[in-house]
Amino acid sequence: QLQLVESGGGLVQPGGSLRLSCVASGERLDYYAIAWFRQAPGKEREGVSCISESDGDIDYVASVKGRFTISSDNAKNTVFLQMNNLKPEDTAVYYCAASPFCYSDYDEDEVNYWGQGTQVTVSS
Repeated sequence: QLQLVESGGGLVQPGGSLRLSCVASGERLDYYAIAWFRQAPGKEREGVSCISESDGDIDYVASVKGRFTISSDNAKNTVFLQMNNLKPEDTAVYYCAASPFCYSDYDEDEVNYWGQGTQVTVSS
């Protein structure tokens, strides 16, 4: 069974950067597509970015395109989310999730495994 653990969240000023990590154990991460989701206070969880090594797919939602970069390190069984030029509206709990493929609608029903989440707060 795959287990996912996120880290790297914290408090950052607007315009700053953070790199989130999603470390997998139990199975090889490249067997799955790995997506990052986020949930802001009072809002529904939304998909942010997805990477699938097997399909060569990488996707970003419009609100983060050009600012966030998703990548993977198979040797470390880890997926990263580099977040630059952060904005207050990026404040949320960020989750990584494993599914068979990257889905354009980030359908949570297709997610097999979730991490526990890491808090990102963007504030001056």
